[in-house]
Amino acid sequence: MKTTVQSLYETLLENGIIDEDPAQLKVVAILDALLKQLEDAGPSAEPGGIRLWPFKKAPPAQTPTVRGVYIWGPVGRGKTLLMDLFYDALSLPRKKRCHFQEFMADIHERAFRWRQQSLTGTTRFAEPVTPIVEDLAREVSVLCFDEFSVTDIADAMILGRLFSGLFQKGVVVVATSNVEPSKLYENGLNRNSFLPFIAELEQRLKVVPLMTPSDYRLQKIGAAPVFYTPADDYAKEAMDHLFYELTGHRHGTRAVFNIKGHRFEIPEAIGGVARCSFSDLCERALGASDYMALARAYHTLFIDGVPKMDIEMRNEAKRFTLLVDALYNARVKLVLSAETNVQELYYAATGPEIFEFDRTVSRLIEMRSRDYLNADYSPAAVA
Repeated sequence: MKTTVQSLYETLLENGIIDEDPAQLKVVAILDALLKQLEDAGPSAEPGGIRLWPFKKAPPAQTPTVRGVYIWGPVGRGKTLLMDLFYDALSLPRKKRCHFQEFMADIHERAFRWRQQSLTGTTRFAEPVTPIVEDLAREVSVLCFDEFSVTDIADAMILGRLFSGLFQKGVVVVATSNVEPSKLYENGLNRNSFLPFIAELEQRLKVVPLMTPSDYRLQKIGAAPVFYTPADDYAKEAMDHLFYELTGHRHGTRAVFNIKGHRFEIPEAIGGVARCSFSDLCERALGASDYMALARAYHTLFIDGVPKMDIEMRNEAKRFTLLVDALYNARVKLVLSAETNVQELYYAATGPEIFEFDRTVSRLIEMRSRDYLNADYSPAAVA
């Protein structure tokens, strides 16, 4: 029996992992229609989405264009789940699924390599976008993006040419986002120059709202504690279980951020949910801009092993304060394990960190309240 999005969705229903949702079923039908189009066309015999026709003749002049799908709506409605089912059902070999922030970090890394080559005269291209498009089109024919968003001017300026090139090469895009295309990069610097990209996105992708009234994420996160003390085996098991409940996966995949010329990694991320340790975020040279990027990328963050800090760890405490500020402002849901309760996480006899951490304690207490957990995720608040 051929795998479809519908068959995978029904398996989840039968196993009690999800409840049937009419709004989700409409999106399932749209994704299955796209799946059929792609698989009827068959895999490209040449990179870049160009099929080799019999006897190597040129393809017909009016080869139909396959439109991708852009699924948008509030967090917790199942957008990522449905896209992942589509990705799992798709049998074409040249497919890629990634978080949009990870994709853009890769694009900036490729552009950096081009600049290095241009300095040594080892590239034949006058600008980086053309070779990036050529390389990507050889690597993939279907790109699946989770959490499509644009808040950075560097991303905004490159996206139009990048995606125009990919679409012309026949690359099909499936994306999820919290906002409709017309709201992308809203109030951004020089947004008028970004509008043609929005118009092409709406032309090349079928825009599908997912407006189911239930926030399934909140139903799951609201039924469990979000702060665990001490950070022991029980805490880890409980957080493992909640991560699975929220994402449908035991583990996420690595995500890479490139912020103002430096990189940092999140070891596990999937579907707007990320997981890392205190060490990953606060024992490295990260700053406010890094934490704001994190808050814009994920609606829920798991942090394992927050230690009890003293004056010797004032730098780590300062970073933790900046992190909590960014998460709080964006209304990111925080799940963490800590060595002790929040009131005792930092102690010092003197120093400004004492008063700064008082605000952190207050915010951490609020972040486990029902009102905070029910609040809408607001990534634009840290744009």
